[in-house]
Amino acid sequence: MKTLANIALRNLSRQKRRSILLGSAIAFGVMIVTLINGFAGAFSENVSENFSNLMAGHIFLSGSEKEAGGKELSVIRDDSALTAAVKASGAPVKYITRRSAFTGTLIFEGKKIRTNVDGADLEQETFLRERLLLKKGSWDAMTEAGALILSEKIAAKLNVEVGDRILVQMQTVTGQNNVGEFTLAGISYDAGIFGQMMSYANLAYVNELLGLKPGEYQTMGLMLDGLKHTEKSASDIYAGLSESVQLFTRGEKDENGAQTPFQALLKQQKKESWEGVRYRLFTINEVLSQVQQIVAALDTTAAVILVVLFVIIMVGITNTFRMVMFERIGEIGTMRALGVQRGGVRSMFLLEAVFLALGGAVVGILLALVAMSIISLINFGMNSPAFILMKNGHLSFYLPPLKAIGNILVIAALTLVAVASPAGKAAKLTPAEALRTSK
Repeated sequence: MKTLANIALRNLSRQKRRSILLGSAIAFGVMIVTLINGFAGAFSENVSENFSNLMAGHIFLSGSEKEAGGKELSVIRDDSALTAAVKASGAPVKYITRRSAFTGTLIFEGKKIRTNVDGADLEQETFLRERLLLKKGSWDAMTEAGALILSEKIAAKLNVEVGDRILVQMQTVTGQNNVGEFTLAGISYDAGIFGQMMSYANLAYVNELLGLKPGEYQTMGLMLDGLKHTEKSASDIYAGLSESVQLFTRGEKDENGAQTPFQALLKQQKKESWEGVRYRLFTINEVLSQVQQIVAALDTTAAVILVVLFVIIMVGITNTFRMVMFERIGEIGTMRALGVQRGGVRSMFLLEAVFLALGGAVVGILLALVAMSIISLINFGMNSPAFILMKNGHLSFYLPPLKAIGNILVIAALTLVAVASPAGKAAKLTPAEALRTSK
């Protein structure tokens, strides 16, 4: 086998131009697929981390309180049991945030738009300023009670400028209609498809509009020391909370996968019968579970591209090795006359294909890694419409080693299939037939 491998390598080096062309085609296909895999590998983590900063947490706890008449109120009045359970869990919590939010209609000079408004303690959530850059206005203006920050997209639809007063129509936690007034303190850069989610106001004023008392709020956010700790920490905190408060069961997807875990959790809440105060725990992964579907779609796209490219490349490889077989008929006849068996001839051709595939695949992966490194150096800025997909304004990539190995194996297998027919025909030649056949 070692001798056959040496012969296979020698044969590839004899036709350098042909080998380089085939290897380059393989390398190009591998490079494209690897870039897609690398982007998909970092896509989910980047979106989750950026949303964690905008939503102020990796893990969230919210409360539902039932009044005597059966009406549900979204409120946390006393969080002592929650904070105790979080501390007892040993979760690596960097800080705890408290927020309230509502969906309301903003009105300015006859124009209306419905959006979400998050009430945050902006003096404590200083990290939000790092993720939400202002195009106009100032964070200092957010010290005013009724100050509001809108995204560029929403501000444009309302045709408002910094300093304008905006009316808001919304409902309190008890379901009563309420009206308030905001002063536009800042306009943030457009966050692309997530633009209408980026509206922020002061927690105290949002609570006032919702009819909540000072110290009350709706959602506790737990920012951990990294996204990787989310699921384990959530399980530990949930287990600790189950011993002291009423909890909704953590949601799971329906059997047909039509719902996200978070949607299932809310649907379950409506079905279950309970009294008093009950809490739900959910994670950023559950809120953004559809991101995983996007990642799966990207991986599927990469797989389809890999197959399509290699179907095209396989045709070229097959035709090339057919030509190689006819060019080497005399050589094959000599080898067979010297005692090389049919399996040896077949193995020689297959080894050439394997070396070609492995060489092209390795070069393709190396080129992709170089391209990833160069692209990741480009600073698109936190004001880019695609910042939610990036890491600190840079495109980032992560290529799982198993994914790279899997691609190499697929490429090797497809190349062997492409060469199987010419190799089989070469192996079937008898010494006499091969020696008397002219090119």
